[in-house]
Amino acid sequence: MSTSVPTPAASSAASSIRMPVLTPETQALAQQLAAGIRTWIECESPSSDAAAVERMAQLVATQAQAAGLQVELTHAGPKNLPILVASNRAPGDERPGILLLAHLDTVHPIGTLKTNPCRIEDDKLYGPGSFDMKGGTYLALTALGELSSAGSTPLPVDFLMVPDEEVGSHASRPAIEAYAKRARYTLVCEPARPNGGKCVTARKGTGMTKLTVTGRPSHAGMAHEKGRSAIREMAHQIIALEAMTDYSRGITVSVGTISGGTVTNTVPSHCEVMVDFRIPDEAAGKEIEARMLALKPVDPDTTLSIEVELNRPAMVKTPEAQTLLDQLVVYADAAGFELIDAPVTGGGSDANFTAALGIPSVDGLGAEGDGAHTLREYIFVSALPRRLQFWRNTLSALA
Repeated sequence: MSTSVPTPAASSAASSIRMPVLTPETQALAQQLAAGIRTWIECESPSSDAAAVERMAQLVATQAQAAGLQVELTHAGPKNLPILVASNRAPGDERPGILLLAHLDTVHPIGTLKTNPCRIEDDKLYGPGSFDMKGGTYLALTALGELSSAGSTPLPVDFLMVPDEEVGSHASRPAIEAYAKRARYTLVCEPARPNGGKCVTARKGTGMTKLTVTGRPSHAGMAHEKGRSAIREMAHQIIALEAMTDYSRGITVSVGTISGGTVTNTVPSHCEVMVDFRIPDEAAGKEIEARMLALKPVDPDTTLSIEVELNRPAMVKTPEAQTLLDQLVVYADAAGFELIDAPVTGGGSDANFTAALGIPSVDGLGAEGDGAHTLREYIFVSALPRRLQFWRNTLSALA
């Protein structure tokens, strides 16, 4: 990795984000932050590898302890995944405080560093998980570490880092909701929206449906008429499912995977699909769930098995969230950038859980960059100091 930070002009054509002009002091800080984030990027931590996520949790815990924060590392779920909390809360202080929320896992498998090695090119720090979301998490933890002494912030701060956000937060959801219930605000370190660095106050809810069709096997040549094709029946059901999409209402239904059959000369007796759906609010979620559960087979000699799970409730923007955002805009302005609210996004995050509990929540406050979930993922190095200053301003003033 290069040890120098290119001038902002080197990356101006690559993004609509206006990069700051760095003084020698802030350029040195940008280099320091990039070097620290690199240690996190190089600790690959895919959701599917519990041991890798554990290594990441231990790395972050060590850094938090060295900064003087109180650290608690517990485990949850059938895979015994690590849940890490770093806090400056004084013993006995039970006041509702600030919940910082982030995840330690990434979508990239071990070995992705060979394809997307950690390096700086044209003001961009590349590497798996750099943008989503190790860069933003590192910045927030660095700021909290500078304010580690009890009473150094108007409100106590609990920083919850979970191991499974990229796969639904099934093991960590109880912890997320428990900490949210004792919080006055939730600030989420998910990456800023690309092409403008906007934050997020509204997200669609996310759900998953498993639909299984059981037919009747038969020889495809000698006794085709005796068979009942599960794949043929599934074709009808896929059309019905996809027809539930309503762009005008912000509802999407997408059949993402399909599997079925055994060999080509047998009428298939089994077919299965996994369906992703996104909804703008609770009412739409209940409607889509009811419509899916009401599906009936077109061929009466086949049967359907339907499992519907609304994994994340919709994050609906509230007046309280707007009031919180108005405060954060002031802290961002003092840090040298404009914090703008993005339109509702179809991607879910753990902010969906906290907002559904009525906790004012603002998401997308992490690092600036692009390429989430791709092999060209990066963050802008020259933007790191101003984002760190934003967290300093926020944690030291939000009351």
